[in-house]
Amino acid sequence: MVFAKEGEAGCSSYSLTAYPREDTPFLGKSPPLSSNLKTFANIFISIVGAGVLGLPYSFKRTGWLMGLLMLFAVAFLTYHCMMLLVLTRRKLDSLSPFSKISSFGDLGFSICGPSGRFAVDSMIVLSQSGFCVSYLIFISTTLAFLTNNDTTPLFLGFTPKVLFLWACFPFQLGLISVRTLTHLAPLSIFADVVDLAAKSIVMVEDVFVFVKNKPDLKVFGGLSVFFYGIGVAVYAFEGIGMVLPLETEAKDKQRFGRVLALGMGSISVLFGLFGGLGYLAFGEETKDIITTNLGPGVISVLVQLGLCVNLFFTFPIMMNPVNEVMERRSSVQ
Repeated sequence: MVFAKEGEAGCSSYSLTAYPREDTPFLGKSPPLSSNLKTFANIFISIVGAGVLGLPYSFKRTGWLMGLLMLFAVAFLTYHCMMLLVLTRRKLDSLSPFSKISSFGDLGFSICGPSGRFAVDSMIVLSQSGFCVSYLIFISTTLAFLTNNDTTPLFLGFTPKVLFLWACFPFQLGLISVRTLTHLAPLSIFADVVDLAAKSIVMVEDVFVFVKNKPDLKVFGGLSVFFYGIGVAVYAFEGIGMVLPLETEAKDKQRFGRVLALGMGSISVLFGLFGGLGYLAFGEETKDIITTNLGPGVISVLVQLGLCVNLFFTFPIMMNPVNEVMERRSSVQ
């Protein structure tokens, strides 16, 4: 009879290795998790986008008080819906010790089965890819405009706008190969600082213009522009599709709700100040894109470059859910 040596497990202690799920990493090593600061930075860059430039014009249409009320209402509802997604994922995870819902596709599968996963994956890919395509179009168009040459072919019949667009791809291919949001957080912090600096310059300039002109302002624009104002406010908060990936990679998940609330609150205040001061400065002369009011000059250039930097580094973060879907689908096949 053969006895097990001391310190070795007996046969009764052996257990079968669990079958890997379709979302189990190939290397088996869990990804690094984000600190609260990194999570906050990724939340900030995921939500703040090009939609903020249209807020002053929206305040002109709706009136400054009505615009602020709709903006903060949409911010609260967005935060509430994001937390509902997180709490739903946690609740479903708690029902089975073997389940691990880390994406919108997993959440759709848990609720509606394969058809739910397919529907959710399709909408995530379309929405996130659509945002990223609009980022590249904005960056290439802005850079071509700043070089004062956006229509004349320069190389092999390509215009500057097309050349700037293709020039972004090698860098973006490298950035989207970074698999975790934690590793992208330093770039998010840099982009956030640049974007905040650019917007601060605009708001300071708005104050000086207001002191000089003091235009007449409208408080309420009426019910006819209600849905327009709601639409602009919803578009400004475009990062709701990132909430589950961000919460999955958060180190302190118990504090994620507080970090998200702090991020949404800070962004709401920034949006309110940016939109309100823009309308305060130019009144009924406020253009649909606030940088148009600033005219040519250093301030306008800095703002547009700052937003380009922000969107450039937002691209790989917004593509993270798309990469997860593509990786999972290809591994299953």
